[in-house]
Amino acid sequence: MQTLNQALFIFFAVLAVASAILMVTRRNIVHGAVFLITTLLSTAGIFLLLQAEFLFIVQVILYVGGIMVLFVFVIMLVNLDVSMRQVQFNRQWFVAGALALVLAGQFLFAIWVGRGALRLPAMASEISPKNTEAVADALFSHYMLPFEIASILLLVAMIGAVVMAKRRAG
Repeated sequence: MQTLNQALFIFFAVLAVASAILMVTRRNIVHGAVFLITTLLSTAGIFLLLQAEFLFIVQVILYVGGIMVLFVFVIMLVNLDVSMRQVQFNRQWFVAGALALVLAGQFLFAIWVGRGALRLPAMASEISPKNTEAVADALFSHYMLPFEIASILLLVAMIGAVVMAKRRAG
């Protein structure tokens, strides 16, 4: 069972990193959006492996289902022909490569310095299946006002997007 979890984790992690790299390197924005969906779904798979069902379902419904639909609508509303004909300023491969090497060096140095602090505890043998209930209890008791404010802001943004789309179409 442990080796299956490790194999699935490695699969989802490699898929997430590969699709994230493909997302930022594609010239076609629709292909980038598809790779972003793949990245979000593989992250949701990792949440499911960690037995965080609430985060899994939020990742799938909210991000993959909601945010990515909004991204696709924006991609379709924006005139891509004009943006593809504009002059591109992405000819600075030397600077980007140097900065990527510096970032990788810093990352490896941080791992080397903190290698003793990365000892993770063994997996718990009994994980409570009530983690979704605990999140809901905290959300609707301690964080009720911020939750309602966020829901009102999302509703206003959705109405604004519909109004803008109708105005542009009509």
